[in-house]
Amino acid sequence: MIVALLNLVRHWLEEHGLYGYVRIFDRVDFRAIAAVIVSFLLVVVLGRPVIRWLLRQKVGDSPEFYNADLNRLMAQKANTPTMGGVLIAGSIFISTVLLADLRIYVNLGLMLLVGLAVLGGIDDWLKLTNARRGQGAREGLHAWEKLLFQLGFAFLAGFFVYRNGADPMTHSFPALPLVRSYTPGTNQPEMLFQMTALGFTLLAMMMIAGSSNAVNLTDGMDGLASGISIICAFSLMILCGVAGSEPIAKQLLVPYIPFSNELAVMAGAMAGACLGFLWYNCSPAQVFMGDTGSLALGGLMAYIAVVIRQEFLLLIIGGIFYLEIFSVVLQVGYFKITGGKRIFRCSPIHHHFHLGGWTEQQVVVRFWLLSAILAALALATIRLR
Repeated sequence: MIVALLNLVRHWLEEHGLYGYVRIFDRVDFRAIAAVIVSFLLVVVLGRPVIRWLLRQKVGDSPEFYNADLNRLMAQKANTPTMGGVLIAGSIFISTVLLADLRIYVNLGLMLLVGLAVLGGIDDWLKLTNARRGQGAREGLHAWEKLLFQLGFAFLAGFFVYRNGADPMTHSFPALPLVRSYTPGTNQPEMLFQMTALGFTLLAMMMIAGSSNAVNLTDGMDGLASGISIICAFSLMILCGVAGSEPIAKQLLVPYIPFSNELAVMAGAMAGACLGFLWYNCSPAQVFMGDTGSLALGGLMAYIAVVIRQEFLLLIIGGIFYLEIFSVVLQVGYFKITGGKRIFRCSPIHHHFHLGGWTEQQVVVRFWLLSAILAALALATIRLR
């Protein structure tokens, strides 16, 4: 919005010698950092009234697990308000609309954000107001219903990203760590494998739906998902700044994707929203993000990675998220194959360590540290090209 307004009055401001005072808004890096601050402040300021409203609506969490010991450990979380993801999704949306140049990639990201947040909000509302609806009420959306909508949103996002790609690199195979996208000194694409529309869209569907569910499964301890999301969002903000700048992208030999640098503003808004949410979500949590926040965060991260062709780097940066979902797949598969045996004490894997003697705070902080190391490793591979 600010960019559009400046473009409208740019000529008048230049004629009167005033444009120098607002020229800073031409810089994407400045607007990305501003989005961090604005999004953070929005969540912190609106947090308490939203939490009070959720308490009045009795939108509280009562986690139940197939493990008596874990139920005892988590008993103190009963009735903590959830659905706090409205703060995250709302602040990302407002900050992005305010500070980003609303081009196609940003607009698609906003639509995906709203779609997944509404999907998660419906699921949260159905589950967490169950007591007010009486016996026999549905406990949220069925897993297949959620997955169907996630895949549908992801399909539309992937299809339109492919359709609107203006540069051959936007349709290329995802960039691989340590593999150069351009021949040094020539700026010519190196080993450029073009993806078909179907292949690109299917990959986008798997990444967006899978990441959405991965963050959702990680959201089980105070500050765990929000803290890791901060690290991922800041990393994506850097990667968008690189991918959207032709000189920098070609110097670092990574895919140059025209206009993708505006997604740095969206990634910054995501980082700021998670920072603000952590203000209320740190132990002991005053609110949980619920599916409203986790589905939207995971999907948006993957969407940004798909646009800038850095899906493989996201798998490293968000390694904890994918470890969590992989632990569930392993546990369920092994349980069915062996007729009741388990690999982990409980899945997702953060509960395995919790039951093994780590305190909740130890699990959360150690997973944060591992995420920071993974993010640093992923970003380092760019220079190693």
